[in-house]
Amino acid sequence: MPIDYAKLKAWPFTDVEQAYTEKDSILYALGLGYGHDPMDEQQLRFVYEKNLEALPTMPVVLGYPGFWMKDPASGIDWVRLVHGEQSLTLHQPLPPSGTVVGRSKITALVDKGPGKGALVHQERTISDKASGALYATLGHVTFCRADGGFSDLPGNGPRGGDPAPAPKPATPDTPPDAVCELPTLPQAALIYRLCADPNPLHAEPAVAKAAGFPRPILHGLASYGVAGHAILKTYCDYQPARLKSLGVRFSSPVFPGETIRTEMWRRGNALQFRARVVERDVVVLTHGTAELAG
Repeated sequence: MPIDYAKLKAWPFTDVEQAYTEKDSILYALGLGYGHDPMDEQQLRFVYEKNLEALPTMPVVLGYPGFWMKDPASGIDWVRLVHGEQSLTLHQPLPPSGTVVGRSKITALVDKGPGKGALVHQERTISDKASGALYATLGHVTFCRADGGFSDLPGNGPRGGDPAPAPKPATPDTPPDAVCELPTLPQAALIYRLCADPNPLHAEPAVAKAAGFPRPILHGLASYGVAGHAILKTYCDYQPARLKSLGVRFSSPVFPGETIRTEMWRRGNALQFRARVVERDVVVLTHGTAELAG
């Protein structure tokens, strides 16, 4: 059945309460490759309990509402959807352990037309359970490749669905101001899936081949976290509070064990970036934006 505009815009998300420990913060950092150099004491702060800090990108694995699009009532062909974009705005540093509440909602349904797919824009806030303090606001865009044309049905929302939010700026065509290459572990996907997404696509060779890949792929949000690492290292001196936002568009998968090269352009406190896999010279993240603390 097609997407029901009114039903999907009012999807009844329940609040997700999640307790996480220092071990969870360490595991998330290890999945992104932190600690690769055992003598790097700046990275050690994220993978060792002494003076432990949580990474600024960790909210992406907290308060997640689950794979709700698989529910037949959503009207979405979940087999053909892909994660299109991810954004994160940080309001204050996340502690290395605690209990948070994730609250999700649909902010826009964009109909690209029959045969062209639809875009589902979601927002999730991550707040401290005890105080209500807001840690982060996340934006998540899902490209539903098989669900375009829903607004052509009488009474099913405005023509074309909701107006599309402003697109992310294109990557500059000038040489980057800074470049940072970071390796991923061959077992990175097996570690990262313990933090968030247990999809067998990231673990089972047979499942990966059935999806058209020669071997299991790295989670898109892990590639996102590696780009965040590059910015944290290059422009933030590994100080989490200095990174205020991070947004990106996913363009191609990474295979665990590959090297991610993040190319960055800085204009004041604003950054633009893209990332490519060195071994295959394939761009994997595009239209990247970040904001640094003043």
